[in-house]
Amino acid sequence: MTDSVLNVVLGLVATAISASLGWLAQNLRRRRRLGRVREFFGMPGGSECLLVVNRHTASNSSKSVSRNDVFALMELSALVKECGAQAELVTHDEVRQGLGHKAEFCLGGPASNDRTAAHLASWLPGVRFAEDPVKHHEMSLVVGAEEYAFESPSRTSGGRVYALLARIQTGHGGRPAFLIAGQTATSNHAAVRYLVANHRKLARTYGTDGTFALVLRLVNSTAYGPDLVELVADVTRKALAPPEAPATPAAVPAQAPAPST
Repeated sequence: MTDSVLNVVLGLVATAISASLGWLAQNLRRRRRLGRVREFFGMPGGSECLLVVNRHTASNSSKSVSRNDVFALMELSALVKECGAQAELVTHDEVRQGLGHKAEFCLGGPASNDRTAAHLASWLPGVRFAEDPVKHHEMSLVVGAEEYAFESPSRTSGGRVYALLARIQTGHGGRPAFLIAGQTATSNHAAVRYLVANHRKLARTYGTDGTFALVLRLVNSTAYGPDLVELVADVTRKALAPPEAPATPAAVPAQAPAPST
């Protein structure tokens, strides 16, 4: 074998070894990245999770679901598939189990999802949705003493549309529950997109076993749909704190009876 042929063979062998090492390193990074995603969402490969579906509040049918909520469920299903888990789709009034057994994604506010209402009352007592006394279909998001009022968007005005994105971790190695509670179906969809796009940042900030509650705002949802969403505030501490009891009025001391004459 001549020197030139030997050099060619050695070059091919070195290239093959380098390519194999590069493939192994890339595959290892991909596995580690997937492992972190699975850990944050509580969905190991082959596990099961719940997708809790809300109802369309404007429909007479209890089984009707808004189109934007369907889109949100599709994106959550893609996330579940990426983690190698199995999704179980259930309606909000059919779930009869506690937290921690399976990872859970609960879609919709308390007016459209009974499961969300139960989670807020049990785990995030500082959060409530207040109905507008005049426009009953509009809900304000209230966290502690802070109110995030709904303002209907239009083509000329972006309006104000908010969503609560929360992760509830019960501890003791249980699986987390994610609440996606928006003031509209579009804000539900936007909050899901925010969660999928920013889960690595959220994991770095809150860890893989931390509870958090965030208020998000859509930017002109009439023009941009669910594509533009921004973080307004981290309200975790206020959401976990029970609401303050109303002040008890001070008792008025009884006046002594006037002396008889």
